[in-house]
Amino acid sequence: MPLAGAARTPYFCSGCPHNTSTKTADGTLVGVGIGCHVMIAIDGDQRGTQIGMTQMGGEGAQWLGLAPFTDDRHFVQNLGDGTFHHSGSLAVRAAVAGGATMTYKLLYNDAVAMTGGQQAVGRLSVPEIVALLTTEGVRKVVVTTDDPAKYRGTAIDVRHRDTFAEVEAELAALDGVTVLIHDDRCAAEERRLRKRGKLPTPAEKVVINERVCEGCGDCGDQSTCLSVQPVATEFGRKTHIHQSSCNSDLSCLKGDCPSFLLVEPGTVRRVVPELPVALTEPEPRFDGIETLVRMPGIGGTGVVTASQILQMAAHVDGRFAAGLEQVGLAQKGGPVVSDVRIAKQPVRGALRASRGTADVLIGFDVLGAADPANLAAARAGHTVAVLNTAIVPTAAMVSGRLLLPGAADEAVSRIADAVADVVAVDAQALAEALFGDHMPTNMLLLGAAYQAGCLPVSADALEEAIRLNGSAVEQTLAAFRWGRAAVLDADAVRAAVHPQTPVVRAETLDEVLAVRVEDLTGFQDAALAGRYAEEVRRVAALGGEEVGVAYARGLHKLMAYKDEYEVARLHLDPVEKARRDAEFGPDARTSVLLHPPVLRALGMRTKIRLSGRAAEVAFRGLRAAKGLRGTAFDLFGYACVRRVERELVGEYQALVRAALERLTADNVAQVVAIAELADEVKGYEDIKLANVARFRGQAAEALGAL
Repeated sequence: MPLAGAARTPYFCSGCPHNTSTKTADGTLVGVGIGCHVMIAIDGDQRGTQIGMTQMGGEGAQWLGLAPFTDDRHFVQNLGDGTFHHSGSLAVRAAVAGGATMTYKLLYNDAVAMTGGQQAVGRLSVPEIVALLTTEGVRKVVVTTDDPAKYRGTAIDVRHRDTFAEVEAELAALDGVTVLIHDDRCAAEERRLRKRGKLPTPAEKVVINERVCEGCGDCGDQSTCLSVQPVATEFGRKTHIHQSSCNSDLSCLKGDCPSFLLVEPGTVRRVVPELPVALTEPEPRFDGIETLVRMPGIGGTGVVTASQILQMAAHVDGRFAAGLEQVGLAQKGGPVVSDVRIAKQPVRGALRASRGTADVLIGFDVLGAADPANLAAARAGHTVAVLNTAIVPTAAMVSGRLLLPGAADEAVSRIADAVADVVAVDAQALAEALFGDHMPTNMLLLGAAYQAGCLPVSADALEEAIRLNGSAVEQTLAAFRWGRAAVLDADAVRAAVHPQTPVVRAETLDEVLAVRVEDLTGFQDAALAGRYAEEVRRVAALGGEEVGVAYARGLHKLMAYKDEYEVARLHLDPVEKARRDAEFGPDARTSVLLHPPVLRALGMRTKIRLSGRAAEVAFRGLRAAKGLRGTAFDLFGYACVRRVERELVGEYQALVRAALERLTADNVAQVVAIAELADEVKGYEDIKLANVARFRGQAAEALGAL
């Protein structure tokens, strides 16, 4: 059986404009089209009710046939600009001629991204497309964009992309054919242009303060971006921005949360240290007559490049090599598998690894390597697995529909059962610590595979192949050598590089209490922390250690609610500041984005930005005023959400007390689950209130089931 949540499906690139522009209201009838936006058929979340996918040039034809036989009056058809220039314009013409009532969402990203990012043949500019559509008889055309100013001086109806949903609803109310052109550059092309110096790199980076973050997932819902990733912390699931894959789309900032920062990086000295060990030649694991290597990975991370470098190295050594790349929607973060055969004689027959034929399993993606289809190629007692133990979240994990696994242990264990030996390296953590980028990960793991004696080519040949590839040569060579060093002496590499280590979660009741008593003292005072510890000890005495630990976590979460005073305290947290300083430099300039409930009540719809010294002064003042919390002078405490937060503490205590009264030897797990329900209470303002209602419903149901 596949690991829970491990299925890696293709998804929109970080910052992809299609990800935003294909969202629509529930119940909207939607036609799927050819292009990157076809991935709505895989995702489906917030993508309407999908009715058919046509060939290029047939977009909307299904509605022309269906409309006379349904009471639904309106239809939305997604249409990429590449398809529009190819033959989609004819589909629009047919819809106008047929008297259809529908909206074409023309997704103008200025690149045929599925096939390499080239410009469409016969490309028209947006004003030219608007003129053409108007001439064809389209009733209304509206353009949405992240930069409306670039259309200043034209007669085009232009709106900001943040009003996309309102514009779609406006067009849906009109009879006839309407077109919504969403003008937003392809994120993958934007990234390439920035790397080549043809576009400026944004000066600011989005950062999330994980202590302020509630892990509610609203930023992920708003952006559905793969760089907005869940992360396991001592205080539960939180969210962070994976900087090296972020395309600075900034749509995540729409999340209703005060944890977002904008950081303008300062001076960061990133010097790759000298190798801590002398590299020696490994003992070969196989006879070298013919070696079959299977490499499961993630699209867009260089799996095919690693395959090509390995094959070229074989040729440099005078050997024969051939490979098969199984890519599918590789550019969109889907699963990729490369099979490479290296032999002393010409490679004949099938290249794809069949059942039990792989000598080496190089798991660039540990979740992909643990997939039954890839494990089937391994042979127990023979195959050697070289694994990158970093968990790269799948689309389902990022969207919050599945829990984030805390470690790769389950995947590694499953792989170990199917092979003779496992060589495990957290290659991504090492790559990001050394180079500040996740892209060298695969070459680092290739170095580990070489040093483990799994590759029947020489180190000189591999390094020559890297030079012949010609991309980021020095960095790639360094990554390959550090991968070798990680196998030779993992402790020496760890000491030399200091990669970020996973947070060690407190496990015992004493450990959990120690962390949370200190935190509650900072939240309010030692008296509150003492009452908390006493209450937890009482419950643990009645229900046992397991119930006590769950209750300690849940009660702390509800008692240390994040009001204005607490948000201020956590933004001043020295641990969070040290983390930012290490990543962006001590001279980095930081701004905080806030949407205070008081200003929200007065009608302010957007966040305010507090920068530098102003934010620090405001936060220090609020932190000092925490003594007002819960008193008649607590002006913030009169808000509805604050009253609910205070009520929840007593509700939760009563809930667990009632569960303990029904505790038996057979239902301990159910009582623990009831104590863990407090984790459902997360988010800010309306999001939190909705989660409180969910918590109350689940609590009543769970208690009734005891």
